[in-house]
Amino acid sequence: MQITSYISVAYLAVFLPAALLLYTIVPKKVRPFVLLAAGFTFFWFISEFLIAYLLVSILSIYLIGLWLEQLKGKRAAALSAASDKEEKKRIKKQSQTRQLLVVLLGVLINIGILAVLKYSPFFFTNVNLILRLTHAKVGVEVPQFLTPIGISFYSLQAVSYLHDVYKDKIKADRNLARVALFMSFFPVIMEGPICRYSDTADALYSGERLHYKNLTFGAQRIAFGIFKKIVIADRLNIFVTTIFKDYEAFDYDGGLILLGAIFYTIELYMEFSGTIDVVIGSGEMFGVRVPENFRQPFFSKSITEFWQRWHITLGTWFRDYIFYPVTMSKPMKKLTKSARKTLGRHYGPMPASIIAFFCVWFCNGLWHGAGWQFILFGMYHFVLISLGSLILPLSNLVLGKLKIDRNKFPYKLFTILRTALLVSIGEMFFNSRGFHDSIHMLKRILTTFTFKSWFDGSVFSLGLDPYDVLILVIAIAVVFTIGIIKEKGKSPRECIGAKPIFVRWPIYIALVVSIIVFGAYGAGYIPIDPIYANF
Repeated sequence: MQITSYISVAYLAVFLPAALLLYTIVPKKVRPFVLLAAGFTFFWFISEFLIAYLLVSILSIYLIGLWLEQLKGKRAAALSAASDKEEKKRIKKQSQTRQLLVVLLGVLINIGILAVLKYSPFFFTNVNLILRLTHAKVGVEVPQFLTPIGISFYSLQAVSYLHDVYKDKIKADRNLARVALFMSFFPVIMEGPICRYSDTADALYSGERLHYKNLTFGAQRIAFGIFKKIVIADRLNIFVTTIFKDYEAFDYDGGLILLGAIFYTIELYMEFSGTIDVVIGSGEMFGVRVPENFRQPFFSKSITEFWQRWHITLGTWFRDYIFYPVTMSKPMKKLTKSARKTLGRHYGPMPASIIAFFCVWFCNGLWHGAGWQFILFGMYHFVLISLGSLILPLSNLVLGKLKIDRNKFPYKLFTILRTALLVSIGEMFFNSRGFHDSIHMLKRILTTFTFKSWFDGSVFSLGLDPYDVLILVIAIAVVFTIGIIKEKGKSPRECIGAKPIFVRWPIYIALVVSIIVFGAYGAGYIPIDPIYANF
Protein backbone atom coordinates (compact mmCIF):
# COMPACT_ATOMS: atom_id res chain seq x y z
CA MET A 1 0.00 0.00 0.00
CA GLN A 2 1.34 3.40 -0.97
CA ILE A 3 0.15 6.46 0.94
CA THR A 4 0.93 9.62 -1.02
CA SER A 5 -1.01 12.08 1.13
CA TYR A 6 -3.63 12.36 3.83
CA ILE A 7 -6.18 13.00 1.09
CA SER A 8 -5.69 9.67 -0.64
CA VAL A 9 -7.84 6.57 -0.88
CA ALA A 10 -5.12 4.51 0.80
CA TYR A 11 -5.18 6.74 3.89
CA LEU A 12 -8.89 7.60 4.10
CA ALA A 13 -10.38 4.25 3.11
CA VAL A 14 -7.78 1.79 4.42
CA PHE A 15 -5.19 3.07 6.89
CA LEU A 16 -7.30 5.38 9.08
CA PRO A 17 -10.29 2.96 9.39
CA ALA A 18 -7.90 0.08 10.17
CA ALA A 19 -6.17 2.12 12.89
CA LEU A 20 -9.53 3.12 14.39
CA LEU A 21 -10.81 -0.46 14.35
CA LEU A 22 -7.68 -1.91 15.96
CA TYR A 23 -7.62 0.92 18.53
CA THR A 24 -11.23 0.10 19.47
CA ILE A 25 -10.91 -3.65 19.94
CA VAL A 26 -7.75 -3.75 22.09
CA PRO A 27 -7.67 -3.10 25.88
CA LYS A 28 -7.17 0.46 27.10
CA LYS A 29 -3.55 -0.04 28.17
CA VAL A 30 -2.64 -1.35 24.69
CA ARG A 31 -4.22 1.54 22.75
CA PRO A 32 -1.22 3.88 22.98
CA PHE A 33 0.94 1.11 21.47
CA VAL A 34 -1.57 0.75 18.62
CA LEU A 35 -1.06 4.45 17.87
CA LEU A 36 2.71 4.02 18.14
CA ALA A 37 2.69 1.04 15.77
CA ALA A 38 0.39 2.95 13.40
CA GLY A 39 2.81 5.90 13.45
CA PHE A 40 5.84 3.79 12.57
CA THR A 41 3.87 1.86 9.95
CA PHE A 42 2.61 5.07 8.38
CA PHE A 43 6.12 6.54 8.31
CA TRP A 44 7.41 3.35 6.69
CA PHE A 45 4.77 3.65 3.97
CA ILE A 46 5.80 7.23 3.13
CA SER A 47 9.60 7.01 3.63
CA GLU A 48 10.53 3.33 4.06
CA PHE A 49 14.06 2.80 5.46
CA LEU A 50 14.44 6.55 6.04
CA ILE A 51 12.53 5.84 9.25
CA ALA A 52 16.03 5.41 10.71
CA TYR A 53 16.33 9.22 10.90
CA LEU A 54 13.11 9.46 12.89
CA LEU A 55 14.37 6.77 15.29
CA VAL A 56 17.64 8.66 15.80
CA SER A 57 15.67 11.82 16.55
CA ILE A 58 13.44 10.02 19.07
CA LEU A 59 16.34 8.36 20.89
CA SER A 60 18.39 11.56 20.95
CA ILE A 61 15.73 13.70 22.62
CA TYR A 62 14.76 10.90 25.01
CA LEU A 63 18.33 10.34 26.25
CA ILE A 64 19.32 13.99 26.28
CA GLY A 65 16.11 14.86 28.12
CA LEU A 66 17.03 12.34 30.84
CA TRP A 67 20.58 13.71 30.90
CA LEU A 68 19.22 17.20 31.53
CA GLU A 69 17.05 15.94 34.38
CA GLN A 70 20.07 14.20 35.88
CA LEU A 71 22.07 17.44 35.76
CA LYS A 72 19.19 19.30 37.42
CA GLY A 73 19.03 16.68 40.16
CA LYS A 74 22.75 16.99 40.81
CA ARG A 75 22.43 20.79 40.94
CA ALA A 76 19.60 20.57 43.49
CA ALA A 77 21.64 18.20 45.68
CA ALA A 78 24.75 20.39 45.45
CA LEU A 79 22.78 23.52 46.29
CA SER A 80 21.20 21.92 49.36
CA ALA A 81 24.65 20.87 50.59
CA ALA A 82 26.26 24.25 49.93
CA SER A 83 26.45 26.71 52.83
CA ASP A 84 28.04 29.67 51.11
CA LYS A 85 26.29 32.20 48.82
CA GLU A 86 29.25 32.38 46.48
CA GLU A 87 29.44 28.61 46.30
CA LYS A 88 25.73 28.40 45.41
CA LYS A 89 26.23 31.01 42.72
CA ARG A 90 29.17 29.02 41.30
CA ILE A 91 27.14 25.77 41.35
CA LYS A 92 24.22 27.40 39.52
CA LYS A 93 26.47 28.91 36.86
CA GLN A 94 28.40 25.67 36.35
CA SER A 95 25.20 23.61 36.11
CA GLN A 96 23.60 26.09 33.72
CA THR A 97 26.62 25.90 31.42
CA ARG A 98 26.56 22.11 31.41
CA GLN A 99 22.83 21.99 30.72
CA LEU A 100 23.21 24.47 27.89
CA LEU A 101 25.97 22.39 26.29
CA VAL A 102 23.84 19.25 26.60
CA VAL A 103 20.76 20.83 25.04
CA LEU A 104 22.91 22.31 22.26
CA LEU A 105 24.17 18.80 21.54
CA GLY A 106 20.57 17.63 21.11
CA VAL A 107 19.75 20.57 18.87
CA LEU A 108 22.91 19.95 16.83
CA ILE A 109 21.98 16.30 16.27
CA ASN A 110 18.43 17.07 15.08
CA ILE A 111 19.04 20.29 13.16
CA GLY A 112 22.35 18.88 11.90
CA ILE A 113 20.62 15.91 10.27
CA LEU A 114 18.05 18.26 8.74
CA ALA A 115 20.76 20.62 7.49
CA VAL A 116 22.88 17.89 5.91
CA LEU A 117 20.00 16.12 4.18
CA LYS A 118 18.06 19.17 3.04
CA TYR A 119 20.55 22.02 2.63
CA SER A 120 23.98 20.61 1.80
CA PRO A 121 23.20 20.28 -1.95
CA PHE A 122 22.12 23.96 -2.00
CA PHE A 123 25.24 24.98 -0.05
CA PHE A 124 27.71 23.13 -2.28
CA THR A 125 25.95 24.26 -5.45
CA ASN A 126 26.52 27.86 -4.38
CA VAL A 127 30.14 27.08 -3.43
CA ASN A 128 30.69 25.84 -6.99
CA LEU A 129 29.03 28.98 -8.36
CA ILE A 130 31.39 31.18 -6.34
CA LEU A 131 34.37 29.12 -7.52
CA ARG A 132 33.29 29.56 -11.15
CA LEU A 133 32.90 33.31 -10.68
CA THR A 134 36.47 33.48 -9.31
CA HIS A 135 37.67 31.38 -12.30
CA ALA A 136 38.87 28.64 -9.99
CA LYS A 137 39.69 25.37 -11.75
CA VAL A 138 38.38 23.23 -8.92
CA GLY A 139 34.87 22.34 -7.86
CA VAL A 140 33.06 20.49 -5.12
CA GLU A 141 30.95 17.41 -5.74
CA VAL A 142 27.33 18.22 -4.86
CA PRO A 143 25.97 15.48 -2.59
CA GLN A 144 22.47 14.11 -3.08
CA PHE A 145 20.51 12.63 -0.20
CA LEU A 146 17.15 10.95 0.18
CA THR A 147 15.17 13.04 2.65
CA PRO A 148 12.36 11.57 4.75
CA ILE A 149 9.00 13.26 4.29
CA GLY A 150 8.10 15.47 7.22
CA ILE A 151 11.65 15.86 8.57
CA SER A 152 11.27 19.65 8.86
CA PHE A 153 8.21 19.17 11.07
CA TYR A 154 9.39 16.46 13.44
CA SER A 155 12.86 18.08 13.77
CA LEU A 156 11.26 21.26 15.11
CA GLN A 157 9.12 19.17 17.48
CA ALA A 158 12.29 17.52 18.76
CA VAL A 159 13.97 20.88 19.39
CA SER A 160 10.86 22.22 21.18
CA TYR A 161 10.90 19.18 23.51
CA LEU A 162 14.55 19.69 24.45
CA HIS A 163 14.11 23.44 24.93
CA ASP A 164 11.03 23.00 27.13
CA VAL A 165 12.82 20.43 29.30
CA TYR A 166 15.81 22.77 29.58
CA LYS A 167 13.58 25.70 30.58
CA ASP A 168 11.63 23.56 33.09
CA LYS A 169 8.37 23.98 31.16
CA ILE A 170 8.01 20.20 31.11
CA LYS A 171 9.71 17.26 32.82
CA ALA A 172 11.74 14.90 30.66
CA ASP A 173 9.62 11.79 30.16
CA ARG A 174 11.20 8.57 31.39
CA ASN A 175 8.83 6.52 29.23
CA LEU A 176 10.46 6.03 25.82
CA ALA A 177 7.14 4.93 24.28
CA ARG A 178 5.49 8.24 25.25
CA VAL A 179 8.30 10.24 23.65
CA ALA A 180 8.21 8.05 20.54
CA LEU A 181 4.43 8.44 20.26
CA PHE A 182 4.69 12.21 20.57
CA MET A 183 7.20 12.28 17.72
CA SER A 184 5.48 9.74 15.46
CA PHE A 185 1.71 10.34 15.80
CA PHE A 186 0.70 9.54 12.24
CA PRO A 187 -1.78 12.36 11.50
CA VAL A 188 0.87 15.06 12.10
CA ILE A 189 4.09 13.37 11.01
CA MET A 190 3.86 14.41 7.34
CA GLU A 191 2.63 18.03 7.32
CA GLY A 192 2.26 19.14 10.93
CA PRO A 193 0.94 21.07 12.78
CA ILE A 194 4.13 21.37 14.85
CA CYS A 195 3.01 20.13 18.27
CA ARG A 196 4.53 20.83 21.67
CA TYR A 197 4.87 17.96 24.13
CA SER A 198 2.36 19.64 26.42
CA ASP A 199 -0.17 19.80 23.56
CA THR A 200 -0.64 16.13 22.80
CA ALA A 201 1.46 13.77 24.95
CA ASP A 202 -1.11 13.11 27.70
CA ALA A 203 -4.02 12.63 25.31
CA LEU A 204 -1.98 10.34 23.06
CA TYR A 205 -1.03 8.02 25.91
CA SER A 206 -4.32 8.08 27.82
CA GLY A 207 -5.89 5.34 25.69
CA GLU A 208 -9.37 6.81 26.04
CA ARG A 209 -12.11 4.99 24.14
CA LEU A 210 -13.60 6.41 20.96
CA HIS A 211 -16.63 8.67 21.38
CA TYR A 212 -19.48 9.19 18.93
CA LYS A 213 -19.11 12.98 18.95
CA ASN A 214 -15.37 12.80 18.29
CA LEU A 215 -15.92 10.38 15.42
CA THR A 216 -18.69 12.41 13.78
CA PHE A 217 -17.02 15.80 14.29
CA GLY A 218 -13.73 14.35 13.08
CA ALA A 219 -15.42 12.95 9.96
CA GLN A 220 -17.03 16.34 9.26
CA ARG A 221 -13.68 18.10 9.55
CA ILE A 222 -12.07 15.55 7.24
CA ALA A 223 -14.85 15.93 4.64
CA PHE A 224 -14.51 19.72 4.67
CA GLY A 225 -10.75 19.39 4.17
CA ILE A 226 -11.27 17.07 1.20
CA PHE A 227 -13.75 19.58 -0.24
CA LYS A 228 -11.21 22.41 -0.06
CA LYS A 229 -8.44 20.32 -1.57
CA ILE A 230 -10.24 18.42 -4.33
CA VAL A 231 -12.91 20.89 -5.39
CA ILE A 232 -10.87 24.12 -5.17
CA ALA A 233 -7.10 23.52 -4.94
CA ASP A 234 -6.87 20.74 -7.52
CA ARG A 235 -9.11 22.69 -9.89
CA LEU A 236 -6.85 25.77 -9.68
CA ASN A 237 -3.70 23.69 -10.10
CA ILE A 238 -3.79 23.38 -13.88
CA PHE A 239 -4.03 27.18 -14.37
CA VAL A 240 -1.35 27.91 -11.78
CA THR A 241 1.03 25.28 -13.17
CA THR A 242 0.63 26.65 -16.70
CA ILE A 243 1.40 30.23 -15.64
CA PHE A 244 4.40 29.46 -13.43
CA LYS A 245 6.04 26.96 -15.78
CA ASP A 246 5.46 28.74 -19.09
CA TYR A 247 5.12 32.46 -18.28
CA GLU A 248 8.32 33.31 -20.19
CA ALA A 249 7.71 31.11 -23.24
CA PHE A 250 4.19 32.42 -23.83
CA ASP A 251 4.96 36.03 -22.84
CA TYR A 252 2.03 36.37 -20.41
CA ASP A 253 1.32 39.94 -19.40
CA GLY A 254 1.51 41.21 -15.84
CA GLY A 255 -2.23 40.80 -15.35
CA LEU A 256 -2.16 37.05 -15.97
CA ILE A 257 0.98 36.60 -13.87
CA LEU A 258 -0.62 38.45 -10.95
CA LEU A 259 -3.78 36.37 -11.39
CA GLY A 260 -1.60 33.27 -11.32
CA ALA A 261 -0.04 34.51 -8.06
CA ILE A 262 -3.48 35.16 -6.54
CA PHE A 263 -4.78 31.77 -7.68
CA TYR A 264 -1.67 30.06 -6.31
CA THR A 265 -2.20 31.73 -2.94
CA ILE A 266 -5.77 30.44 -2.86
CA GLU A 267 -4.63 27.00 -4.04
CA LEU A 268 -1.92 26.83 -1.38
CA TYR A 269 -4.35 27.83 1.36
CA MET A 270 -7.01 25.35 0.24
CA GLU A 271 -4.49 22.51 -0.14
CA PHE A 272 -2.60 23.11 3.10
CA SER A 273 -5.52 24.09 5.32
CA GLY A 274 -7.59 21.29 3.76
CA THR A 275 -4.89 18.78 4.63
CA ILE A 276 -4.68 20.22 8.15
CA ASP A 277 -8.47 19.77 8.43
CA VAL A 278 -7.96 16.08 7.65
CA VAL A 279 -5.10 15.92 10.17
CA ILE A 280 -7.10 17.62 12.94
CA GLY A 281 -10.17 15.51 12.13
CA SER A 282 -8.09 12.32 12.30
CA GLY A 283 -6.66 13.32 15.67
CA GLU A 284 -10.12 14.29 16.92
CA MET A 285 -11.41 10.80 16.17
CA PHE A 286 -8.88 9.41 18.65
CA GLY A 287 -9.70 12.12 21.18
CA VAL A 288 -6.43 13.99 20.52
CA ARG A 289 -6.74 17.74 20.16
CA VAL A 290 -4.18 18.78 17.54
CA PRO A 291 -3.37 22.55 17.57
CA GLU A 292 -5.13 24.70 14.99
CA ASN A 293 -2.82 25.88 12.21
CA PHE A 294 -5.06 28.46 10.48
CA ARG A 295 -7.42 31.12 11.76
CA GLN A 296 -9.08 32.78 8.75
CA PRO A 297 -5.82 34.40 7.50
CA PHE A 298 -7.48 36.29 4.64
CA PHE A 299 -9.36 38.45 7.12
CA SER A 300 -6.01 39.89 8.21
CA LYS A 301 -5.48 43.65 8.03
CA SER A 302 -1.66 43.55 8.03
CA ILE A 303 1.19 41.20 7.13
CA THR A 304 1.98 40.76 10.83
CA GLU A 305 -1.59 39.71 11.56
CA PHE A 306 -1.59 37.40 8.54
CA TRP A 307 1.35 35.44 9.93
CA GLN A 308 -0.38 35.20 13.29
CA ARG A 309 -3.24 33.44 11.49
CA TRP A 310 -1.35 31.37 8.84
CA HIS A 311 0.70 28.28 9.74
CA ILE A 312 0.23 29.29 13.36
CA THR A 313 2.32 26.52 14.92
CA LEU A 314 5.35 27.36 12.77
CA GLY A 315 4.99 31.06 13.60
CA THR A 316 4.74 30.42 17.34
CA TRP A 317 7.73 28.05 17.14
CA PHE A 318 9.88 30.79 15.56
CA ARG A 319 8.52 33.31 18.08
CA ASP A 320 9.28 31.19 21.14
CA TYR A 321 12.56 29.59 20.07
CA ILE A 322 14.19 32.29 17.93
CA PHE A 323 12.53 35.72 18.33
CA TYR A 324 12.27 35.76 22.14
CA PRO A 325 15.73 34.25 22.80
CA VAL A 326 17.32 36.82 20.46
CA THR A 327 15.47 39.85 21.83
CA MET A 328 15.97 38.72 25.45
CA SER A 329 19.69 38.03 25.07
CA LYS A 330 22.05 40.28 27.02
CA PRO A 331 23.46 42.13 23.96
CA MET A 332 19.94 42.87 22.69
CA LYS A 333 18.74 44.05 26.10
CA LYS A 334 21.73 46.36 26.28
CA LEU A 335 21.03 47.64 22.77
CA THR A 336 17.35 48.29 23.61
CA LYS A 337 18.22 50.15 26.80
CA SER A 338 20.66 52.38 24.94
CA ALA A 339 18.32 52.93 21.96
CA ARG A 340 15.39 53.97 24.16
CA LYS A 341 17.39 56.93 25.45
CA THR A 342 17.91 58.33 21.96
CA LEU A 343 15.00 56.93 19.91
CA GLY A 344 12.15 57.00 22.43
CA ARG A 345 9.63 54.37 23.56
CA HIS A 346 8.34 53.35 20.11
CA TYR A 347 11.60 53.19 18.15
CA GLY A 348 13.87 52.24 21.07
CA PRO A 349 13.06 48.49 21.09
CA MET A 350 13.01 48.40 17.29
CA PRO A 351 16.72 47.72 16.51
CA ALA A 352 16.67 44.55 18.62
CA SER A 353 13.29 43.52 17.19
CA ILE A 354 14.48 44.07 13.61
CA ILE A 355 17.57 41.92 14.22
CA ALA A 356 15.35 39.20 15.72
CA PHE A 357 12.87 39.47 12.84
CA PHE A 358 15.72 39.10 10.36
CA CYS A 359 16.80 35.85 12.08
CA VAL A 360 13.19 34.62 12.14
CA TRP A 361 12.44 35.36 8.50
CA PHE A 362 15.77 34.14 7.17
CA CYS A 363 15.15 30.84 8.98
CA ASN A 364 11.50 30.84 7.89
CA GLY A 365 12.50 31.21 4.26
CA LEU A 366 15.13 28.47 4.47
CA TRP A 367 12.78 26.17 6.39
CA HIS A 368 10.41 26.24 3.44
CA GLY A 369 13.07 25.21 0.95
CA ALA A 370 16.71 25.17 -0.07
CA GLY A 371 16.67 27.85 -2.76
CA TRP A 372 17.23 31.56 -3.19
CA GLN A 373 13.57 32.08 -4.01
CA PHE A 374 12.70 30.90 -0.51
CA ILE A 375 15.24 33.24 1.06
CA LEU A 376 13.73 36.04 -1.07
CA PHE A 377 10.29 34.99 0.22
CA GLY A 378 11.54 35.32 3.80
CA MET A 379 13.32 38.63 3.25
CA TYR A 380 10.26 40.05 1.49
CA HIS A 381 8.14 39.49 4.58
CA PHE A 382 10.93 40.70 6.86
CA VAL A 383 11.05 44.01 4.97
CA LEU A 384 7.25 44.42 4.96
CA ILE A 385 6.89 43.71 8.69
CA SER A 386 9.84 45.95 9.59
CA LEU A 387 8.53 48.80 7.42
CA GLY A 388 5.10 48.39 8.98
CA SER A 389 6.59 48.99 12.44
CA LEU A 390 8.78 51.87 11.27
CA ILE A 391 6.01 53.85 9.58
CA LEU A 392 3.27 53.14 12.14
CA PRO A 393 3.53 56.58 13.85
CA LEU A 394 3.53 58.31 10.45
CA SER A 395 0.59 56.18 9.32
CA ASN A 396 -1.38 57.11 12.46
CA LEU A 397 -0.57 60.78 11.89
CA VAL A 398 -1.71 60.72 8.24
CA LEU A 399 -4.93 58.86 9.05
CA GLY A 400 -5.63 61.35 11.83
CA LYS A 401 -5.07 64.33 9.52
CA LEU A 402 -7.35 62.78 6.89
CA LYS A 403 -9.88 61.85 9.58
CA ILE A 404 -9.94 58.22 8.48
CA ASP A 405 -11.28 55.84 11.12
CA ARG A 406 -9.39 52.54 11.20
CA ASN A 407 -12.45 50.81 12.65
CA LYS A 408 -14.79 51.74 9.78
CA PHE A 409 -15.60 49.03 7.22
CA PRO A 410 -14.19 50.83 4.11
CA TYR A 411 -10.74 51.18 5.67
CA LYS A 412 -10.83 47.62 7.04
CA LEU A 413 -11.74 46.31 3.58
CA PHE A 414 -8.90 48.30 2.03
CA THR A 415 -6.36 46.87 4.50
CA ILE A 416 -7.65 43.31 4.00
CA LEU A 417 -7.37 43.59 0.20
CA ARG A 418 -3.94 45.26 0.47
CA THR A 419 -2.68 42.48 2.73
CA ALA A 420 -4.04 39.76 0.43
CA LEU A 421 -2.29 41.37 -2.56
CA LEU A 422 1.05 41.66 -0.73
CA VAL A 423 0.77 38.07 0.45
CA SER A 424 0.07 36.90 -3.12
CA ILE A 425 3.25 38.61 -4.35
CA GLY A 426 5.19 36.81 -1.62
CA GLU A 427 3.66 33.47 -2.57
CA MET A 428 4.64 34.15 -6.18
CA PHE A 429 8.29 34.23 -5.04
CA PHE A 430 7.61 31.10 -3.01
CA ASN A 431 6.29 29.12 -5.99
CA SER A 432 8.74 30.34 -8.61
CA ARG A 433 11.44 28.07 -10.01
CA GLY A 434 14.27 30.27 -8.71
CA PHE A 435 15.48 33.75 -7.84
CA HIS A 436 15.65 34.86 -11.49
CA ASP A 437 12.06 33.81 -12.16
CA SER A 438 10.88 35.60 -9.00
CA ILE A 439 12.39 38.91 -10.06
CA HIS A 440 11.33 38.55 -13.69
CA MET A 441 7.71 37.80 -12.79
CA LEU A 442 7.60 40.79 -10.44
CA LYS A 443 9.05 42.96 -13.20
CA ARG A 444 6.34 41.77 -15.62
CA ILE A 445 3.63 42.67 -13.10
CA LEU A 446 5.07 46.16 -12.54
CA THR A 447 5.65 46.97 -16.21
CA THR A 448 2.96 45.15 -18.21
CA PHE A 449 0.00 44.91 -15.85
CA THR A 450 -3.47 45.27 -17.32
CA PHE A 451 -6.89 44.01 -16.26
CA LYS A 452 -7.75 43.25 -19.88
CA SER A 453 -6.42 39.67 -19.76
CA TRP A 454 -8.68 38.93 -16.79
CA PHE A 455 -11.83 39.43 -18.86
CA ASP A 456 -10.92 38.78 -22.50
CA GLY A 457 -11.15 34.98 -22.27
CA SER A 458 -7.42 34.37 -21.68
CA VAL A 459 -8.25 32.50 -18.46
CA PHE A 460 -10.27 29.95 -20.42
CA SER A 461 -7.26 29.16 -22.64
CA LEU A 462 -5.11 28.21 -19.64
CA GLY A 463 -6.96 25.22 -18.25
CA LEU A 464 -10.13 26.68 -16.74
CA ASP A 465 -13.48 26.68 -18.52
CA PRO A 466 -16.64 28.60 -17.48
CA TYR A 467 -17.88 25.49 -15.64
CA ASP A 468 -14.67 25.43 -13.57
CA VAL A 469 -14.92 29.14 -12.79
CA LEU A 470 -18.54 28.79 -11.64
CA ILE A 471 -17.67 25.88 -9.33
CA LEU A 472 -14.68 27.81 -7.95
CA VAL A 473 -16.79 30.90 -7.22
CA ILE A 474 -19.44 28.87 -5.38
CA ALA A 475 -16.94 26.68 -3.48
CA ILE A 476 -14.79 29.64 -2.38
CA ALA A 477 -17.96 31.46 -1.31
CA VAL A 478 -18.84 28.45 0.90
CA VAL A 479 -15.39 28.48 2.53
CA PHE A 480 -15.57 32.28 2.92
CA THR A 481 -18.99 32.05 4.59
CA ILE A 482 -17.73 29.46 7.06
CA GLY A 483 -14.78 31.78 7.73
CA ILE A 484 -17.16 34.63 8.56
CA ILE A 485 -19.02 32.39 11.02
CA LYS A 486 -15.71 31.50 12.70
CA GLU A 487 -14.66 35.17 12.79
CA LYS A 488 -17.79 35.84 14.82
CA GLY A 489 -16.60 33.32 17.40
CA LYS A 490 -19.05 30.57 16.47
CA SER A 491 -18.36 26.95 15.55
CA PRO A 492 -20.03 25.94 12.26
CA ARG A 493 -19.99 22.29 13.34
CA GLU A 494 -21.64 23.10 16.66
CA CYS A 495 -24.23 25.24 14.87
CA ILE A 496 -25.02 22.45 12.41
CA GLY A 497 -24.90 19.81 15.16
CA ALA A 498 -27.59 21.69 17.09
CA LYS A 499 -30.00 21.49 14.16
CA PRO A 500 -32.67 18.75 13.85
CA ILE A 501 -31.62 15.57 12.09
CA PHE A 502 -33.64 16.42 8.96
CA VAL A 503 -31.53 19.61 8.63
CA ARG A 504 -28.15 18.17 9.65
CA TRP A 505 -28.03 15.17 7.38
CA PRO A 506 -28.95 16.94 4.13
CA ILE A 507 -26.00 19.30 4.83
CA TYR A 508 -23.63 16.35 5.41
CA ILE A 509 -24.90 14.57 2.31
CA ALA A 510 -24.59 17.75 0.22
CA LEU A 511 -20.93 18.08 1.28
CA VAL A 512 -20.11 14.50 0.31
CA VAL A 513 -22.05 14.71 -2.97
CA SER A 514 -20.33 17.99 -3.89
CA ILE A 515 -16.94 16.29 -3.45
CA ILE A 516 -17.98 13.36 -5.63
CA VAL A 517 -19.70 15.44 -8.34
CA PHE A 518 -17.56 18.58 -8.41
CA GLY A 519 -14.18 17.22 -7.34
CA ALA A 520 -11.37 17.99 -9.79
CA TYR A 521 -10.24 14.48 -10.67
CA GLY A 522 -10.17 12.36 -13.79
CA ALA A 523 -9.09 13.41 -17.29
CA GLY A 524 -7.60 16.90 -17.47
CA TYR A 525 -6.88 17.26 -13.75
CA ILE A 526 -3.63 16.49 -11.98
CA PRO A 527 -4.00 16.26 -8.19
CA ILE A 528 -1.55 18.41 -6.25
CA ASP A 529 1.13 16.56 -4.36
CA PRO A 530 1.16 17.44 -0.64
CA ILE A 531 2.92 20.82 -0.89
CA TYR A 532 4.08 21.22 2.70
CA ALA A 533 5.11 17.58 3.09
CA ASN A 534 8.12 18.46 0.93
CA PHE A 535 9.29 21.02 3.47
